[in-house]
Amino acid sequence: MENFLDNLTSFNDVVNTFVWTKVGVWLLIAVGIILTILTGFFQVTHIGHWMKKTIGSLFDKKVKGHTGEKASISQFQALCTALAATVGVGNIAGVSAAIVTGGPGAVFWMWMAAFFGMMTNYSENILGIYFRRKNHAGEWSGGAMYYLQDGLGGYKGMKAVGKVLAVIFAICAVLASFGIGNMGQVNKIVLNFTSAFNIKPLTETVLYSSGGTNVTLYMLIVGIVLMILVGIVVIGGLQRIASVAEKIIPAMVVLYVIGSLVIIFGNISRIGEAFSAIFSMAFTKEAAWGGATGVAFKTIITQGCKRGVFSNEAGLGSSVMVHSNSNVLEPVKQGLWGIFEVFADTIVVCTMTALTVLTSGIIDLDTGILPEGVQDSTLVAESFNTVFKIGNFEFGRYFIALAILLFAFTTVLGWSHYGSKAMEYLAGKAAPTAVKIYKVIFVLAIMGGAMLTSSIAWDISDTFNGMMMLPNLIGVLALSPLVLKLTRNYVQRRIKGKTDVEPMLSHFPEIQQENAKKIAETGEE
Repeated sequence: MENFLDNLTSFNDVVNTFVWTKVGVWLLIAVGIILTILTGFFQVTHIGHWMKKTIGSLFDKKVKGHTGEKASISQFQALCTALAATVGVGNIAGVSAAIVTGGPGAVFWMWMAAFFGMMTNYSENILGIYFRRKNHAGEWSGGAMYYLQDGLGGYKGMKAVGKVLAVIFAICAVLASFGIGNMGQVNKIVLNFTSAFNIKPLTETVLYSSGGTNVTLYMLIVGIVLMILVGIVVIGGLQRIASVAEKIIPAMVVLYVIGSLVIIFGNISRIGEAFSAIFSMAFTKEAAWGGATGVAFKTIITQGCKRGVFSNEAGLGSSVMVHSNSNVLEPVKQGLWGIFEVFADTIVVCTMTALTVLTSGIIDLDTGILPEGVQDSTLVAESFNTVFKIGNFEFGRYFIALAILLFAFTTVLGWSHYGSKAMEYLAGKAAPTAVKIYKVIFVLAIMGGAMLTSSIAWDISDTFNGMMMLPNLIGVLALSPLVLKLTRNYVQRRIKGKTDVEPMLSHFPEIQQENAKKIAETGEE
């Protein structure tokens, strides 16, 4: 068994290096830059507009209000469900791992990936809405597989290519849902929770050992509880997932940001040193970080961009599958939420994590040396303990354990929807049965994550992320002229106020006509 895992790890490392280091990161950055230029730096030139239409509209009943329709969820619910899947372990453990591996300079490249990723996510979302259609149950279905099939496949001689890429994307999405969206997240929950809230009788009851790691009764119990909770929500479908997400996500993000700000202001004397390290080590060919060996420039960029997209998922094409369920009529309006999603996830939450770590004093900003016993997985908790610790009571560790629990739990919920939609596409007419079977397997796989003793599931999911990303980015790049056309149409009508321009709402004439009629009747903006 160990030889099999060793061989699998070696093979995965080769594929992962090719997908991410050789191709993925550079394609990701290139597509983001191209879309940013094509749209005239929309995320900057229209920052007031997208802020007003997203965070500025949270008290608007049309945005937050539930439609009562089975076919869709509210725009705010779509955002929360997407954030549920993106705001996860990557925002805590992923950011600290990027800093430890790539140095503070990785944070700068994480920001750059997010800046350009805003327009990638924007483009994915408007394409998702534009090419969505109703499924067998009357619900909206959209995602990269559909704009690859009907958009890219609509070009002359590209029908087969579009279909093949759509199938590859959907297969990788299903497989990734069991890794990044399930076992990897659950494993982090279990390890952090059982460590922070240690109950000795349960921890000391070892069920078995593998690779030097003990699987305890405590891990089994936590896994069973998680499996039951996820099962209750997932079986209820998207409406229940969205309902849970809109209650947990806002409170979760606000509490984490407040906690991080307390740490940062508690160590305010180091804030200048932290920013100096981020910018000075972002461009050095061989950073001083890491002592004598240093950190290669390519590693700094790769770690920053890779962890950035691992966190916000811009370019993966995953969150499109829930944004497409929004009750919005205008494709670009949901695209604005895509910009805000990346902004909230990376520019806000990931930056809080990075500054918390870099100002805490736990890590040496000159050498990158960590204190004995501190690893990248526990770095954030130790950083919180610099302020939130009273005597032997390590409140910071408990806070981070609970944050990871909520972050990762909601990520599992969000990814269950992504996997369901990908399975729905692959199964075709057999979708109702296939999706039910998928959900059962997805819930059962939680126990696998709870009892996991190897990082192979997490590593493989990282590879499938990249394999999802490649066909999606090819599709988005190929359809960039359509993205530009949709953006110009929206700007002419909604920002410049021209009334003689016909709206572009759907690829399908019947949906275009239906939505245009609704807009004319309701005057919806």
